[in-house]
Amino acid sequence: MVKRILLTALSLIMVLTVGLARKVEVVNSNGSYQLLVDGKPFYIKGAGGEQRLNTLKEYGGNSIRTWGISPQTDELMELAKEKDIMVTFGIWLGQERQGFDWTNKEAAEGQVEMCRQVVRKYKDHPQVLIWGVGNELDLDYTNPICWKYLEKICQVIHEEDPNHPVMTVTAGLDPAEIKQFNMNVPSLDILGINTYGNISYIPDAMKMYGWKKPYIVAEWGPYGWWEVAKTEWGASIEETSSEKAATYGASWNAINTSRNQCLGSYVFLWGHKQEHTSTWFGMFTKEGEETEVMDIMIEGWSGTAPSNKAPSIANFKLNGKDKFGMLEIPASSAMNASVTIKDPDNDKIEYHWKVIPESTDKRTGGDAERAPKEIKKVFKKDDLYKDQVQFKVDKPGDYRLFLFAKDGNGNVATGNIPFKITESTN
Repeated sequence: MVKRILLTALSLIMVLTVGLARKVEVVNSNGSYQLLVDGKPFYIKGAGGEQRLNTLKEYGGNSIRTWGISPQTDELMELAKEKDIMVTFGIWLGQERQGFDWTNKEAAEGQVEMCRQVVRKYKDHPQVLIWGVGNELDLDYTNPICWKYLEKICQVIHEEDPNHPVMTVTAGLDPAEIKQFNMNVPSLDILGINTYGNISYIPDAMKMYGWKKPYIVAEWGPYGWWEVAKTEWGASIEETSSEKAATYGASWNAINTSRNQCLGSYVFLWGHKQEHTSTWFGMFTKEGEETEVMDIMIEGWSGTAPSNKAPSIANFKLNGKDKFGMLEIPASSAMNASVTIKDPDNDKIEYHWKVIPESTDKRTGGDAERAPKEIKKVFKKDDLYKDQVQFKVDKPGDYRLFLFAKDGNGNVATGNIPFKITESTN
């Protein structure tokens, strides 16, 4: 009986979604591009990720970007329908750096057919905005034959679905790739760019490199771990949450200065992940807390500042030095850390300090990483909740001192300082 009810419900869902596809088109008016959904202008205020759609809607976002099909895709699309969140529907394509061989005709044609079947299944869903075909096929690749098949995929999608444009996403912006697209992928409607520290140059680069179609900033956020200074032992130096907020604010402003060609953007990442550190890209902590970065996005998306703002972090020091101090400390030496936290709402702050080894599972392209485990029994229990703390680490190695300063209202300020523990001189 229960199964029969479930099947009936699923049938109703299918009936309701069939035939409700929205017409999405890119229009060009005297060189100025605009995305239209059922004839109405739609500027993408989006986030990359599949979680917390309620929060996204509440904060003023209107779209998410996915990367590929999963067992949860159908459920996600129905939730997006419930919240009226449009979806740049990701279709993952094999990458050369991960072992896919685009010179293998059978395998490459299999990718084309896979795209055809995905589009057939989802093209009538009302929340589909854009087909996002492939993510960073160009990252560490050597053979441009993939673009030949990308053109074939674009043609197939247009044959199957005339109601939605097609985008592919590159790792940054490269003039040689723009030339490839112009010559070999004429059926591509939109170029997506994953870019972090170089957003302000994108509008001029588009003109310089000769891309005359519209584009979307498909991933953006803090300075990437590949763009920042490093310690002498190779640890990338991460921005604090307050520094990230300033970076996001400047990037948001830069994105919005080019609305004649830019159709919007997807901030990264609408969720939490381990990538070099546990705090680098996620817009939520593992516990679901939000930093000043979210305050920037709420005001950018909705035009209104949040009623309760996140705390800010400054003067974060370890042994009197900031994160650029190249701290090398003998094992079992006493260390001290301090920080200045300011809360715009005068909320009471709880200080949570952690020492975590430097990640030994660092990857590229956003591939999944294993998170290192926190070192236990480093701090005195009473010191853990103060703005100053003393501790020591006995085992030589590379570490980071993390601070999570929580305001009790779901907001947090974060920062970390890399340091090296050397053999004791005693």
